Amino acid sequence: MALIIGVTGAIASGKSTACKILETLGATHSDADKLVHRMYDPGKPAFTRIVESFGNEVIGSDGFINRKILGSQVFGNPEKMDALTTAIGDIKGEVSGVMNQWKIDLGNHEVGLMEAVNFIEAGYGVYSDITWLFAVDDDIAIERLKSRNNLSHEEAVQRLLSQKKWQDRAEASDIVTMNNGTMTNLKEEVIKKYKDLKERHAKGLLEPSKYLEWWSANSP
Repeated sequence: MALIIGVTGAIASGKSTACKILETLGATHSDADKLVHRMYDPGKPAFTRIVESFGNEVIGSDGFINRKILGSQVFGNPEKMDALTTAIGDIKGEVSGVMNQWKIDLGNHEVGLMEAVNFIEAGYGVYSDITWLFAVDDDIAIERLKSRNNLSHEEAVQRLLSQKKWQDRAEASDIVTMNNGTMTNLKEEVIKKYKDLKERHAKGLLEPSKYLEWWSANSP
């Protein structure tokens, strides 16, 4: 059976870069954010529900929902964020459906990567074999955000504060990779751990994910 890996971590932790590295090694990758965005394309039920909840001003000139405008309405507003989540629909079903389909479509010893910032909190880990968390120290994350996203120091700090700390996710993760170094360091570490995972999976030596016990104790 295929090996399904959940990849998570806060902004600037390197999770997307790690997925790109693993794609070059043959892994199949899906980004949960992009799956969700496709759920409210024009013509889909969620599109109508979002417009009804947030107004026509969230429709961009291309006819799609303008996520920047929509984000400005919901960012920092839990009530509106809940309304958006409700309008979009069964997000968990959409994401878990991809992972379950991989188990059917991918061959033995092939790998599927589901990337999601909230992989742990959303309950996705019950559908994967491994939860892999990427982490970075705050001061390094701030500098990366300032450089990569052209943010001021204050904006970078605000963006970071909106994210869950990696320490709060570590207990539910099977692998925690600190990404405080260079791209070369990250690539070497990711490839090494990936090869070890694949080898143990091929031999049937992977232990049950720590996530299952965590979810059992922490799920609503």
